[in-house]
Amino acid sequence: MRTATTTRLAATFAVAAVGVAACGGGSSGGTGSGSGGGDKTYTIACQGPLTGDNAALGINICDGAKLAIDQANQKGDLPFKLAYKGVDDQGTPDGARPASQSIVQDSNIVAVVGPAFSGATQASEGTFAQANLLSMTASATLPTLTDPSNHFTSFYRAIGTDSSQGAAAAHYLKDKLHAKKVYSVDDAEAYGQGLAKTLETALKAEGVQVVHDSVPQGTKQWEPEAAKVKQSGADAVYYSGYYADGGPFAKALHNAGFSGTFMSDDGTKDPNFIKLAGAAAANGVYLTCPCADASKNQDFANAYKAATHQDAGTYSAEAYDVANAIIGIMKGLGSNITRQALTQAAGSVNYQGITKTIAFGSNHELKTAQAYLYKVDNGQINYIGPIN
Repeated sequence: MRTATTTRLAATFAVAAVGVAACGGGSSGGTGSGSGGGDKTYTIACQGPLTGDNAALGINICDGAKLAIDQANQKGDLPFKLAYKGVDDQGTPDGARPASQSIVQDSNIVAVVGPAFSGATQASEGTFAQANLLSMTASATLPTLTDPSNHFTSFYRAIGTDSSQGAAAAHYLKDKLHAKKVYSVDDAEAYGQGLAKTLETALKAEGVQVVHDSVPQGTKQWEPEAAKVKQSGADAVYYSGYYADGGPFAKALHNAGFSGTFMSDDGTKDPNFIKLAGAAAANGVYLTCPCADASKNQDFANAYKAATHQDAGTYSAEAYDVANAIIGIMKGLGSNITRQALTQAAGSVNYQGITKTIAFGSNHELKTAQAYLYKVDNGQINYIGPIN
């Protein structure tokens, strides 16, 4: 599935070592364009948390999108120029509302990579739909985002949903880790609650006993929750949320003497989880994600690191693919690039990226999606493989 894309992008990777600002800079805002042809400049925005407790995830995504934009400009065969604009929504609904408003008010912006987080997406898509502005996320996995009753008509999801991630996690817990009782904790936010619901439904269908609890995002004291888990007799814990909370939770469980399996999700799959949990607590933790291992495509990994001075992270490669898919749609439109034309054309896209083929079926969902498993070992998040 990746061979054609690798060949097609080989030339662009040769000039990929410049153009993307380091994580603390270019992804936080502003525009920039390269040496693309033509006189007209169109802006592609990236919306995500570029500041705040979980900013690393948003920066990963927006730097991946910016790399694609810079490479497309540098290649020099576009009939227009591209500009990039990073827009910070802090990963929250409250931050997303003004962020999405600022995007639609910028008439140069013709498409959005993102939003990154599900709650922020839920708060933004009504605004984007009213403006007929294409929004293609590489990472927002809440299943209900594409429910037709939302009327998010310009929203496309280029990633698998938590329906597949939750079911895959449940399967692995039951069949591979032989869990009999799972303590499921979510962060009381849209993403965490949606994933926990899917996971718990799948676990119960497999005959696994489930205990559920919600702990609000931003909780500072995890010791009471860790004590409840220890007393429950659960042999596994699944945390649905982000690394800023998942790390302290894992640390508290370790300190409480919990000896079972700790598993979490794509929101926790970041090196900051290990820093917050501590090496001892993080060691042996399993992480599920609809994201592929970015390091498997060495050309992309090298280009990303040369440009940002950081290793590609969770959803960096997926955002790179989304941006390239959008650029491909724009090239196909020629001189007829408008927000409305891009939104309409997105339904017919068939882009073979480095992580997947981006092609949409009903409700603007990917035709084919896959969940993957990772494990922390010796302070590193290591790829295990797809969960079948």
